[in-house]
Amino acid sequence: MNAQPPVRGQHLLRADRRFATGSSWLARLLSPGFQRLLDTIDKGLVEGAIQATLPDGSFRVLGNPDNGPVAVCELKNWVPLVRLVTTGSVGWYRSWAEGEWTSPDPVPIFDLFMRNRHPLGELGRAQGPLRFFNLIWHAFRRNSRANARKNIAFHYDLGNDFYELWLDRTMSYSSALFQEPIGRTEPLEAAQHRKITALLDRLDLKPGSTLLEIGCGWGGLAEVAAAEYGADVTGITLSVEQKAYADDRVEKAGLSDKARFEICDYRDVIGRYDAVASVEMVEAVGEQYWGAYMEAIAGALKPGGRAALQYIEIDDAIFESYRTDADFIQTYIFPGGMLISESRFRAAAEKAGLRWEASSRHGFGLHYAETLRRWRESFDQAIEEGRLPKGFDQDFVKLWRFYLMYCEGGFAGGGIDVAQVTLIKP
Repeated sequence: MNAQPPVRGQHLLRADRRFATGSSWLARLLSPGFQRLLDTIDKGLVEGAIQATLPDGSFRVLGNPDNGPVAVCELKNWVPLVRLVTTGSVGWYRSWAEGEWTSPDPVPIFDLFMRNRHPLGELGRAQGPLRFFNLIWHAFRRNSRANARKNIAFHYDLGNDFYELWLDRTMSYSSALFQEPIGRTEPLEAAQHRKITALLDRLDLKPGSTLLEIGCGWGGLAEVAAAEYGADVTGITLSVEQKAYADDRVEKAGLSDKARFEICDYRDVIGRYDAVASVEMVEAVGEQYWGAYMEAIAGALKPGGRAALQYIEIDDAIFESYRTDADFIQTYIFPGGMLISESRFRAAAEKAGLRWEASSRHGFGLHYAETLRRWRESFDQAIEEGRLPKGFDQDFVKLWRFYLMYCEGGFAGGGIDVAQVTLIKP
């Protein structure tokens, strides 16, 4: 008898097993208050609207359909609202996975909640003891030295065959930089290459310059830096899968003498470099370790050296609320992760002795929304064509699709942004 292939990605689906996700008995208990909750949502949607079909079959428009995106949502029962107000985005996902609410396109829903983040306030975040409970479990997964490799493997070691399925040929798992105005005709691969060169151009690289890349991914930036800039590149990662792919990549490109990769924690970097690059790595670090991350960059740079970072930030005005609530991404996708508060992150850089070149900052959040839309389109096409690698089931497919839609809506709504900035070691 042929052995069944192992089921892959199940650790993501089970990631909430210690987290509160809401319950149906609460829905029955709290049902009289649901119309008041809908009134609160209606008042908080200053921009855009939700066309909602309610459990009793009635129809209601929440918000202003003449001013912003319009989302469509059907509530099969009242449980989704209980999950939303008690366990936030964690419960909202769980409710969607259970079929308790549906939408032909959930992206505008996420866009609306982010776009109206100030008038909606805490709505959409876990509340009361369940918030504290989830935060405790999230804290156990912080990116300490003991946890960091495990947390990276949780996400990035799903398999190179999985990521090749829906990323473009550069294997860039970060925001592309499109020509403006953003259109749908420019190939994603071209926009990803533009992102890489925009970052590398900040470093004043010359042939023979030494470059450290913290969080090297699958080696795309290192290949460009070595082939097009003549840099001598060292890339570090904690993902065994990524390192294997990157090693093979530069060998095939004939660049093994110019680019090498190591399994190494950023806190263990040895040596001095002319430049440091890091693309969307800091989101995996966690607030507790921002200082250590900046100290690692400062320690790796020669005097006068330059660092170029691409990072994802959340609106400073809602950071305090965000940092005390383990959301969907932190629960299911990036354990130990946290979006940065730019003001606090900049302070950590300056404390480490790095000069933050504020005038060099370039934010391009809507480019990330388009990048995510392209990834989801590729992912869906692969599923439709039956190209999903063996081992992944439909529950995982739903989780991953929700993840891509959730992030796309967040960037479209403007509450999170992606940016590049230059740091200089005096």
